[in-house]
Amino acid sequence: MSKVALVTGGSRGIGLGIAKALAKEGYNLAINGVREESQTMRTLEEIRTLGVRVEYLQGNIALKNDREEIISGLRRKFGKIDVLVNNAGVAPRTRCDVFDISEEDYDVLMDINQKGTFFLTQEIAKWMSELKISSPHSELSIVNITSVSAEIASVMRGAYCMSKSASSMMSTVFAIKMAEFGIPVYEIRPGVIETDMIEAVRDTYHQNVKNGMTLEPRMGQPEDIGKVVAALVRGDLPYSTGQIISVDGGMNIKRM
Repeated sequence: MSKVALVTGGSRGIGLGIAKALAKEGYNLAINGVREESQTMRTLEEIRTLGVRVEYLQGNIALKNDREEIISGLRRKFGKIDVLVNNAGVAPRTRCDVFDISEEDYDVLMDINQKGTFFLTQEIAKWMSELKISSPHSELSIVNITSVSAEIASVMRGAYCMSKSASSMMSTVFAIKMAEFGIPVYEIRPGVIETDMIEAVRDTYHQNVKNGMTLEPRMGQPEDIGKVVAALVRGDLPYSTGQIISVDGGMNIKRM
C-alpha cells in the first residue's frame, strides 16, 4: 500500500518544495492550505503529474474546527498516515520593534505557528501511535519545519522568533513521547529561503547574502528543504530522532 504524507501549508513555498520531493518518493499526498481549492488546482495538478494521488484539505490549523476537519478528511480519503510534515506558518504581519508588537499580531503568530501546530500534531500523533501498535513494522515519522529564528533572535521579529522557539521545544517533547512507539520526530530549521514569505525584504536578504550572511553564497530554495525531508522519511538518517537539521547555508555557524 502506498504511503501517505500530510503536508501543512503544502501548496506554496517551502511546503510545495516538500510536497514535490515526497511525491518523487512515491508518497500520496494530503495537502493542507487556507486557500480555496480552486485557487490551488494548477499546483495540485502539477504534483499529480509525478504519478501520485493528491488530495487538498482546506483549513486553518489555528482553528479547532478546521483541525478536526483536516484530520477527518485525511481519515476519510486515505484511512492512514505515514508522515506528518508541520510546515504551515506565517511571518509577522508587521515588522516592528519588540516594544511595539501588538497583542493581536502576537496572537496570530502564536495561534498558527505554535498552538495550531501543537494541537494538530497531538491528534495525529495519537493516531500514529495506534497505527504503529497495530502494524509494528510500519515506518512512520513526524517532521517539524521551524526556522533559524528559533535560535537567532531579531528585535524586529520578536514574536515570530518566540513562536519558532516554542515549536522547537515541541519537536523535542514529541520526540520523547513518540519514542515509546518507535516513531522518530525531526526538526528542520530553514535559513533564508526564497519564497513569497520574504517578498517585502527580498532585496535586503539578497544583499545580506552578498555581504556574507551565509557561507554558501546564495539564498535557499524550497527544494533544498524538500530533499532533506525526503532523506529523513526514507530513513537515511537512522538513530537520529529528536535531532535538529539546519538548512541555512552555514548561516548559524559562529565565525570571527
